[in-house]
Amino acid sequence: MARSLGRTAFALALLAGAWAVTAPPDAHAQAGPPGDAVHKSVRGRLESVDTQLNGIIMTTDEGKRVAWQFSAAVIARLSPFKAGAPMIVIYRERGGGKAVTAIAFPGTADRPVYVNTSEERVQIVGGPLVNGVCGQPSEVPLSTTTIPSGGQAVVADACWCCAPAGEACIPGNKTGNGQAFLARCFK
Repeated sequence: MARSLGRTAFALALLAGAWAVTAPPDAHAQAGPPGDAVHKSVRGRLESVDTQLNGIIMTTDEGKRVAWQFSAAVIARLSPFKAGAPMIVIYRERGGGKAVTAIAFPGTADRPVYVNTSEERVQIVGGPLVNGVCGQPSEVPLSTTTIPSGGQAVVADACWCCAPAGEACIPGNKTGNGQAFLARCFK
């Protein structure tokens, strides 16, 4: 009974507009260079993972319920996490919608571990914090790590971004110890 109520709540969240196309208005934004998509993140706690509907529901730090849908491969990696786990969804606004880059679970590893759950080879670009901000020009060279589909890598730089293999991006996200599941990387 509780399982079907959870699915009903998930389906209602979708219908009510709590889907990934609506993020909290106070989601943290990091603007990249002119013309670049705006990066945003939503922090909160995992409420549930629904493997049949390929979705998750989270409660944001502000108390809002938000639902997100992912591929079955991403959901398979998220399903071991328990309700109440702290999480961050990192996304970009693209073409009037939201496209998720990564789902992170802070504190679940003793270093920053990036798991490629996309269907393509990607690269993580790492860089330094400059005056406490990611994505700023620096004399420190950027690092690049290629991750095959299904693979993982550790990146110790203070900031990161991901792009399809062979493409570039500006490291605009802060790194933290834990696991980040890369859903889709962009130029």
